[in-house]
Amino acid sequence: MVSSQKLNIKLSIALLGTRGLPAAYGGFETFAHELATRLTERGHEVTVFQRHSWRLRLRARSEAVLDGILRRSTATVMHKYAETPLSSLSSFLDLAFGRKRFDVALLCNAANSPFAFLAGLRSVPVAINVDGVERKRSKWNGAGKLWYRLGEQTSVWFAAAIIADAQVIAEYYRENFKLEPTVITYGAHAMPIAAGPVLQRFNLSAARYILYVSRFEPENNALGVVQAYVQAKASGALDGISLVMVGDAPYADAYKGLVRAAADESVVFTGFQFGEAYRELRSNCLCYVQATEVGGTHPALVEAMAYGNPIIANEVPEHREVLGDTGIYYARNDFTALAIQLTKVANDRAMRENLSALAVQRARALFSWEAVTDKYEELLIKLCNR
Repeated sequence: MVSSQKLNIKLSIALLGTRGLPAAYGGFETFAHELATRLTERGHEVTVFQRHSWRLRLRARSEAVLDGILRRSTATVMHKYAETPLSSLSSFLDLAFGRKRFDVALLCNAANSPFAFLAGLRSVPVAINVDGVERKRSKWNGAGKLWYRLGEQTSVWFAAAIIADAQVIAEYYRENFKLEPTVITYGAHAMPIAAGPVLQRFNLSAARYILYVSRFEPENNALGVVQAYVQAKASGALDGISLVMVGDAPYADAYKGLVRAAADESVVFTGFQFGEAYRELRSNCLCYVQATEVGGTHPALVEAMAYGNPIIANEVPEHREVLGDTGIYYARNDFTALAIQLTKVANDRAMRENLSALAVQRARALFSWEAVTDKYEELLIKLCNR
C-alpha cells in the first residue's frame, strides 16, 4: 500500500457531490465527514464543496473551516429535480475556473458526473463513487431516471477511477459498461452512549424499542416496516415495545403521509437525527430493521453492525453481502414475514445477544474507517501519479 506519510505526499483534494458538512442528511454526508477528517489528520488539505440556495449563497461566506476541513459553498436551486444538477454544475465550474487549484477530486454519486469533464480543463483527475443504481427509485419521473442513466454513462466517460461500495454495484458496471470498478466499502465507528436525555425526550426506554433509520422513500420501505410492527403488536407479541422511525425526506410529503397514517400511538417519528442524539438512539435499541431494497452498502446497516444491534434485514443481495450470516432476514418486501421476525427477535434474548456479538465482530473485521481511508488515500495518490 502507498503511504502518504512515508512518501511525504500532501494532496489538495476536492470532495464534491454531497450536501456538505456537518452531516445532516444522509450517508454521503457522513462519509464525507469521516473520510475528510482522517485525510486531513494525515496531512492532506481537503475541501468539501457544499450546496447553498443561490439566495443564501449571495449572503454567505464562500469558504469556512470545520475540524480542519475547508468547506466551499456553491449555489443551487432547492428543487427536487434541479438541486443536484445545478449544485454539481456550480461546483465543477468553481473547481475549473476558481482561484484554488486541486491535485485530485473525489465525486460522490453518479448523478453529479455529467459535468465532471470540466475538471479536465485543469487536468484534475476525478474518482467517482457511483453509489447504487438510483434510477430504479420510483420517486423519479422519466426525466429524473434519464438523468441518472446519463450519470452512469458519464461516470464511465469522465472518471479516472470508478468506485463501488459493494460487489453488487461493481458487477452492474462490469456487465453494463465492461469496466472494473475499485471496490471500497463504507466504514463505521461505534461510540456508544448510555440512555439519557434523547430517550427521555421521546419517552423511550433502553432495549424497549425497535429502530429504523432511512429516508422516507418508497424503496426504503418505511411504510412496510410500520405495517409489520402494527401487525406484530396486534398479536400481543410486542407489548411495551415501541417502533422508532429515524429519518425524513424532502419532496416526499405524500409518502410520509401514508407512513404516518399507518402508525399507531407506539410509533415514534424523530425526524433526522445526527451526532450524539443519533448515537444514543443507536446504542440502546432492542433490534434494528434494514428494509431498503435499492443501493449498495447502506451506511445505517454498517453502523448497526458496529453498534452491535441485532439486525433484521430485507433479503436483497446487497444486504447479504454486507451482513452475511450475522443477522436474520425476511423474504424480500414480505412484511408479514417481517412481523414474524420482529416477534421472534423481540422474545428471544439469547438470539439477540448472539446476533449482536456476530455483528460487532464482522464490522470490526470488514468495515473500519481507517481501512477505508487507507484505500481512498492509496487510490487518490495513484491518480495523481498517473
